Amino acid sequence: MREPTRVFALRHGETAWNRELRIQGHADIPLSELGRWQAGRLAEALAGEGIAAIYTSDLERAHATARALAARTGAPLAAERALRERAFGRFEGVTFADIDARWPDEARRWRRREPDFGPGGGETLAAFYARTVAAASALAARHPGQVIALVAHGGVLDCLYRAAAGVDLQAPRSWQLGNAAINRLLWHGEGFVLVGWDDGAHLADPPPTSAVR
Repeated sequence: MREPTRVFALRHGETAWNRELRIQGHADIPLSELGRWQAGRLAEALAGEGIAAIYTSDLERAHATARALAARTGAPLAAERALRERAFGRFEGVTFADIDARWPDEARRWRRREPDFGPGGGETLAAFYARTVAAASALAARHPGQVIALVAHGGVLDCLYRAAAGVDLQAPRSWQLGNAAINRLLWHGEGFVLVGWDDGAHLADPPPTSAVR
């Protein structure tokens, strides 16, 4: 029987656009000061987990989070474009409120989670789900019996949660996708299994005052 792969599925630390409720998509936004603090705390929390490899989205907010983890654990780091956030087309850089005001019909389709809808030249939800779950599965399959970390984005983690928990792509989300939270999955060769989700205990201490201004 195939040995399972333990997977830490991790969202990047906070960015200024997270705080402003702007859609990021493929826009290459750096971590905020709070995000850098979160990445450091995440790295400390996972330092003793025996991580054999770290795979990250090539976008800077994820890559910077992954670099902090690699520096603390010594695990090799590789960028994987397929772990990028969903491409949101003309929604990128726009706040949630402005999307509702400027493109109400598209906003409704987006919020209904229509699988074949891609906002303004962006990626459809169905294509995004297929891309990210296939990429994560292929990476996990490389490491039977080992521990790996996948550092990506909220949308990617949403897809992995649905795949592991058997939740329909159009079902409303009832789980959290916290910045730099720890999410635990198992890959057993047939798919992912959910072990634990949105563990933020390592972020409980207050961050530096300058990071929350």
